[in-house]
Amino acid sequence: MARAEANPKKACCLVSEVLEEAGLDREHVRRVKRQVLEGIILLCQWQLQRMDGEGTGRPSRPKARKLTVE
Repeated sequence: MARAEANPKKACCLVSEVLEEAGLDREHVRRVKRQVLEGIILLCQWQLQRMDGEGTGRPSRPKARKLTVE
């Protein structure tokens, strides 16, 4: 245990090892992560638009966007 504490692995190396052991392609994981984050942003924007529309008596409707999931 003393050896592990003296030379700790960097977080980026640990992530790479976990991805490799799981058999996942790093670029694919990066694309999926980006899609998830864009989805969260879209959800937050939609919620803000709904909040802004509450004062007018009817909620504003966001334009539909077609998304593709890989």
